[in-house]
Amino acid sequence: MKKKIIAALLVATMAMSMTACGKSGADNAAGSADSDVAYIKDKGNLIVGITDFAPMDYKDDNGNWIGFDADMATKVAESLGVSVEFVEIDWDNKILELENKSIDVVWNGMTLTNEVTSAMECSKPYLNNAQVVVVPAADADKYQTKDDVASLSFAVESGSAGEAAAQENGFDFTSLTSQADAVMEVSAGTSGACIIDLLMAGAMVGEGTSYADLTHTVELTTEEYGIGCRKGSDLAAFIDDQLKSLYADGTMQDIAKTYGVQDALVKQ
Repeated sequence: MKKKIIAALLVATMAMSMTACGKSGADNAAGSADSDVAYIKDKGNLIVGITDFAPMDYKDDNGNWIGFDADMATKVAESLGVSVEFVEIDWDNKILELENKSIDVVWNGMTLTNEVTSAMECSKPYLNNAQVVVVPAADADKYQTKDDVASLSFAVESGSAGEAAAQENGFDFTSLTSQADAVMEVSAGTSGACIIDLLMAGAMVGEGTSYADLTHTVELTTEEYGIGCRKGSDLAAFIDDQLKSLYADGTMQDIAKTYGVQDALVKQ
């Protein structure tokens, strides 16, 4: 009888041990499934949501995506051991695109607004920026303060920090698909001014650019750029670590110089 009891106890102990092991394995699988880094490595590519936004993301003469953000995203994809794919998105839908896994990251000169940081897992800031008013260069002397520009009609990108600045200042504005479209409105005379990122203004308007007859004047806000991932994603922390390494070895500074944004770089 004693032998039977011992045998039964041994069987029960083995069953409990197997159950515990099974649970541990399931937990590990669940943890892996929740990891964006593991998910991206498994599928073999990093899908980056962008808009046409020089000098962050834009196409070269061969149709390839280049720019400070595009080059940095490529470096991070290399560190993951995967290829990089750039997908143009509607900026208004960036959060939905992330949640649907149509993209893995928003890396496109994105201002770290309260809306963004509450809806996404964001990297630390990597560039400083501002929202500026762009007007015809011939009229620049007349538009040096917020009060000066208050009577103008503005073009802004829908869902952008520029649109938020227009709302906050009570400006009359029209929302468009991109910042580039907003600049075109001013050039065509359809809008009296536009509000765009300072870094974009430096690349797109003024002497030596395609819009030499435009210039930027009033700074409406100061802000910081960050990179957005799915809420709770471990990819944001991975990107922070990579940016820190790329800053430490000088790669980040070299890429910044290539696109003229070195003065806006935030130390990592």
